[in-house]
Amino acid sequence: MPELPEVEVTRRGVAPHLEGKIVTKVVTRRSGLRWPFPVDLAEKLQGQRVLATGRRGKYLLLHFSHGSLLIHLGMSGHLRILPSILRAAKHDHLDILVGEQMLRMTDPRRFGAVLWHGNDEGDLNQHSLLAGLGVEPLEDAFSGEFLYRQTRQRKTAVKQMLLAGDVVVGVGNIYCSESLFTAGIHPKTAAHRISLLRYQKLATAIRQTLAAAIELGGSSLRDFVGAQGQTGYFQQTYFAYDRAGLPCRVCGNPIRQIKQGQRSTFYCVSCQK
Repeated sequence: MPELPEVEVTRRGVAPHLEGKIVTKVVTRRSGLRWPFPVDLAEKLQGQRVLATGRRGKYLLLHFSHGSLLIHLGMSGHLRILPSILRAAKHDHLDILVGEQMLRMTDPRRFGAVLWHGNDEGDLNQHSLLAGLGVEPLEDAFSGEFLYRQTRQRKTAVKQMLLAGDVVVGVGNIYCSESLFTAGIHPKTAAHRISLLRYQKLATAIRQTLAAAIELGGSSLRDFVGAQGQTGYFQQTYFAYDRAGLPCRVCGNPIRQIKQGQRSTFYCVSCQK
């Protein structure tokens, strides 16, 4: 599933091609994906200018004067900037044309989503899919002190706490494993038992891991490609994720794999305590 770095890579890739441009046409090729497409989507967008792009967690946002379009890539989706005359393939479900270019959404498994939030519906941050999200890990509100304060009553494992998304948003499974390795924290450690100093290390590790992933174009494990079709390279630098049985890059002991909440976790028993 595309995680925060992949969505941010996508946002940065599409922004120069969309921001300030007027939508000339909208094409949908099915009734919806995970949920139905917004009613009268073409009428809502055609003739409207894209004021800005944004991101909240794993949601890409296209802002217009009268509302915002929320796009989630689901399990296998991606967005690309393409010539508007290019014919659609089997899994190309949505085109948003801006003159001679278009934003095309491709989603083979159809778990993605395209939703509309009009200004008359209130604050976008109070949308039902956004209201419960935690702080953004790349913004100033996120820190080790914040993590420490938010977890004093949380007895769940630290990795599960990070994945829940209500404390900090967008630190998905891949980047959880990598950040916990960098911080030297065992993924099964109860969140409330971690000290302020160790949370400071973890916050720094999360920021550094996400920033590095964005710089390298994200992780292309299955279907993800960037807006111009490029693959990510962060998977070539993994210390823990998907390296079960391979020697730890730091100590040489084999990386272990366990299941937490039906998700695979990778860690080093020597480097993570």
